Amino acid sequence: QVQLVESGGGLVQAGGSLRLSCTASGSRFVVNDMGWYRQVPGKQRELVATITHGGATGYADSVKGRFIISRDNAKNTGWLQMNSLKPEDTADYYCSARIWLQFRRDEFEYWGQGTQVTVSS
Repeated sequence: QVQLVESGGGLVQAGGSLRLSCTASGSRFVVNDMGWYRQVPGKQRELVATITHGGATGYADSVKGRFIISRDNAKNTGWLQMNSLKPEDTADYYCSARIWLQFRRDEFEYWGQGTQVTVSS
């Protein structure tokens, strides 16, 4: 069994920063691509940032220059550093990861439980 656990959400004023973390736990697995998504009630989930196992990153235009995605493969952990936050960044943030399960010899997509980020104006 593998789980993704997120932490780090909260309430922050516009212009402030928050750091989200996402850790995979379990046994006999490899975390491949990771990503962060966000969703506002009533709207579709939006891709925010991605990072490959090798560290190549990608960002939504709306967060480029403000958010930084990173990871530590040895710790099976990824982070989303969010700077210069805006009220429009308010959403539930979800971590996603493609995880190779050794005993299944296959890759599966896992999601974290979500963490709420609220940016006040």
